[in-house]
Amino acid sequence: MPELFRYAGFIFFFFSREHEPIHVHVEGNGGKVIFDIVDGELIQRELHNIKANDLKRLKRFAQLNIEIIIEEWNNRFGNKED
Repeated sequence: MPELFRYAGFIFFFFSREHEPIHVHVEGNGGKVIFDIVDGELIQRELHNIKANDLKRLKRFAQLNIEIIIEEWNNRFGNKED
């Protein structure tokens, strides 16, 4: 489970075998969310037990680090969106 970041009690990570589209899993404080990245845009796919304030902060953090997330995905799984 490759870890990308730790932020505000949450872990941003990929599973070791992933699928398209590019996405990042975020878990912590008893909840989880998955953000897909499609055409450079962050899209919330799943949400379980995360407070609205936390979700807003996590989305902002992911957006600020979207280039790193894409780069790490491509390094680990290959650039499949070209």
